[in-house]
Amino acid sequence: MAMTLPAEFSLIARHFAPLAAPGSLGLTDDAAVLTPPPGRELVLAADAMVAGVHFLLDDPAETIGRKLLRSNLSDLAAMGATPLAYLLTVGLPRGTPDAWIAAFAAGLALDQQEFGLGVLGGDTVSTPGPIHLSLTILGHVAPGTALTRGGARPGDEIWVSGSIGDGYLGLAVLQGRLPMDAYLADRYRLPQPRLALGLGLVGLARAAMDVSDGLLQDLGHLCRASGCTARIEAAAVPLSAPATALVAADVSLRQKLITGGDDYELLFAAPPEAGSAIEARALEAGVAVTRIGRFAAGEPAVVVVDAAGVERPAGPGGWSHF
Repeated sequence: MAMTLPAEFSLIARHFAPLAAPGSLGLTDDAAVLTPPPGRELVLAADAMVAGVHFLLDDPAETIGRKLLRSNLSDLAAMGATPLAYLLTVGLPRGTPDAWIAAFAAGLALDQQEFGLGVLGGDTVSTPGPIHLSLTILGHVAPGTALTRGGARPGDEIWVSGSIGDGYLGLAVLQGRLPMDAYLADRYRLPQPRLALGLGLVGLARAAMDVSDGLLQDLGHLCRASGCTARIEAAAVPLSAPATALVAADVSLRQKLITGGDDYELLFAAPPEAGSAIEARALEAGVAVTRIGRFAAGEPAVVVVDAAGVERPAGPGGWSHF
């Protein structure tokens, strides 16, 4: 008589085994065996998402899985790394519908196909609280080429990719605080990891990170790691068409856009002479890039120049994990 799988292993076999990467041993062991590409260094990052904190309780399960994977892919993009595989831990309340888990796994499958990676293993647990998800991603770079936060120098220009503030606005849309806008809602639910641009910045950018906790807060991280002051022009920060229209109706909204999180754009420092090459690499990657300011010698701090030319130290703002 065939043995019946315990519930946890049955769940893994149904939903996560089809996502398994080479080296996962079919998700039948407690660990995976991974051989990195020859001559490459591993890059690892981890992020967690909790229902009601990092995603809305009524968000589609498919987009939750995709956002979890994409937010980690964004960390790889910021280091100029190529995705390799990931580990996944899923904490679900008892009674979570099987259909929810199937949709969550289907979202992961879509993005695995798009970004070229698979799951190596992880864990599934029951929790009395809300859904808790954690993903550890692995990527690789040529030795010594990973972009970090600590390389900016006085005189370097400050760049960002894409547009800023759409994640903040998308959350407001989905919470009913702004009229429905499908573009903004998607920008919150489905961030776009700038992997091609990140690879293109290797050898050009001196420091980089992704914007997840708000532009000003994350720029402050670069300042502290690099020991520089950052001075940016508020009017130069790129906005999408929907964001531009909203700011035109309420100028005070601009400050919220540069402190809001969930942009998952790249923020990076580069010497002025690299500007033309950066624009060419961005064109190849199909991503817009914008110069918004410059680093200067001084204590780690962010200074914002408003539309009237008045310099204002960046106050507290941005997402806090505690």
